[in-house]
Amino acid sequence: MPAGSGGGAGQLAAFVVNAAHPLRPPDLRARLAAATLARGWAEPLVLMTTPQDSGAGLARQALAAGAVVVFAVGGDGTVRACAAALAGSGVPLAIVPAGSANLTANALKIPARLTQALAAGFGGRDRQIDLGVADGAVFTAMAGIGIDAAVVGATTHAAKTLAGWPAYAAAAATQLRRPPAVFSVRLDGGEPVLALARSVAVGNCGLLPGGFAIMPDARLDDGLLDVAILAPAGLRGWASVGIRAATGSRREDGQLARYQARRVEIRASARQPRQADGELIGAGYSLTVQVRPGALLVRVPPGPAR
Repeated sequence: MPAGSGGGAGQLAAFVVNAAHPLRPPDLRARLAAATLARGWAEPLVLMTTPQDSGAGLARQALAAGAVVVFAVGGDGTVRACAAALAGSGVPLAIVPAGSANLTANALKIPARLTQALAAGFGGRDRQIDLGVADGAVFTAMAGIGIDAAVVGATTHAAKTLAGWPAYAAAAATQLRRPPAVFSVRLDGGEPVLALARSVAVGNCGLLPGGFAIMPDARLDDGLLDVAILAPAGLRGWASVGIRAATGSRREDGQLARYQARRVEIRASARQPRQADGELIGAGYSLTVQVRPGALLVRVPPGPAR
């Protein structure tokens, strides 16, 4: 893939910053400007999210202003919003991880430290990755219906701010006894797979918060979606699934089954919460997910393509 813009003399970089994250450095705007100007770029465009615009509109504003790279400074929700606007534009998305899970950033090996993430964004290489679309909601990492979305809904903003990804684990403990539903999962128009399960997750990458690999074969650029049907029976079953995720095990059984497809149609016997990249997208009885191969250009650290 082509190298990133290491020089960028006079070019415009834009930063879409999650303004709701209270732990961001108080001098963040000045630090972003200093890092940009030190590399010979123009004065950057720094745009703060609002309750009305989580980043998609701001990223489109950055495109209209002529930005040649757009940084998402936030978590998976900010990355998701910017990706929706940048898809197909040819303008790369760089990431400064500042959320509680940072699944996409982790999958792309983006450094967690601000200075190193900025260095990757300005001097890295460009890589094309796929996007997923779940009932119209674009996502970069994962969408799901069932207990995974219930955990998202049960995790408060305050808990995520204070604890980071372990807040999801704490919320999960309150959802383990959520009753299962009968799920019908149709893969690429084939015969449906029926399962009494707790959740169906569809991943562009296979990581859970904390870096646990629930779908270890998932790749961001393989043109496929990975599907995990979670049907653990009791606390022992949850422990088995948890160990497999923690160790990246590929073992499957009636409690965890995995598939791959380009289009996934899910129906449930009872109304279920649904999520895309850690954002609730409204409860429903179904979720249809499809892949957009190579739709997004991302800026990753320099080095050989993997």
